[in-house]
Amino acid sequence: MVSSICDRLRAGVTTASADETRELARELAAVLPVDTVLALHGTLGVGKTTFVQGLARGLGVTEAVTSPTFNLLTLHKGGTRLLAHLDAYRLNDAREAEALMLEDFLVSPWCLAVEWPENIAAWLPAGAWHLDLGIAVDGRHTVRQRYGGNGNESF
Repeated sequence: MVSSICDRLRAGVTTASADETRELARELAAVLPVDTVLALHGTLGVGKTTFVQGLARGLGVTEAVTSPTFNLLTLHKGGTRLLAHLDAYRLNDAREAEALMLEDFLVSPWCLAVEWPENIAAWLPAGAWHLDLGIAVDGRHTVRQRYGGNGNESF
């Protein structure tokens, strides 16, 4: 199962609905190592929060998951681990991420999902898992593992 979802994400997955995007993320949650940072890249409206909603379900979170744009960070306790959901859209650099003192909230086992990770790229750990989310010409959504020096080659 691990290689199946990871292989699919390396090749790129196209989803036809928000529910399919959530299901893909739920499947990924089942194989994520503990204490993983998941960096979700993509423009406004590509489904980053939708993806985190599926991730949350896969981690056993039962409460509603919405974008933490105005709070910056929300914490959700799941059945298997803590999900920290960070929206870095309003952060300008790694120093602002450090000022949030996230490490104080991340009690193992956890998963940190970061929207707009490029805003705090220098703060992200080398082992972060990077995904690119987008919208295809036909309007369907795409999710693909990002390659290239991000320390996520083991994904």
